[in-house]
Amino acid sequence: MQVFHLMTQQNFGIGFSLNTNFLETNVFNIILLLSGLIYVLKQFLGSMLSVRQEKVLFAIRESEERLSQANIRLNEAEKQLTQTQIIIDQIIKDAEMTAQRVRQSILEQGESDIKRLTISSKASIQNAENQVRQQIQQKVTALAINKVTLQIESQMTPAMQIRIIDNNIIQLKGDITI
Repeated sequence: MQVFHLMTQQNFGIGFSLNTNFLETNVFNIILLLSGLIYVLKQFLGSMLSVRQEKVLFAIRESEERLSQANIRLNEAEKQLTQTQIIIDQIIKDAEMTAQRVRQSILEQGESDIKRLTISSKASIQNAENQVRQQIQQKVTALAINKVTLQIESQMTPAMQIRIIDNNIIQLKGDITI
């Protein structure tokens, strides 16, 4: 030990030595103090650690329970989503079918309206043609009567008028006697 002491003093200029006297160094006191501290702290720290462990285990159990509930809610939400998707698909199919029926009904109604309008138009045209024919016939007849009247007036003499009147009177007498 002395050698170690001399070497440290010569090289570093510090005095460092190792005392091997067990009782002088208070190692025994330090060991007793440490063992007393460990004994006291063991119970204190052990109870604190066990409380902490219980809290951690409780938190883990609670977290697992919340996870389980969340999984259950997730499964229910997925089922509802699936059901909702089925309902949406059904609504879309129904809407498409309804749209198809409405489109077909509109087309059929349009065809019916076109046929009805065509028939009505043809009837209106025929009616207009008939009215024009009647007007033309009336005008032609009126013109013909005017022409004949003018010709008769220009060719008729008073003697011819008397003969026509006499013939008409004779015919009237014959009709009365019969």
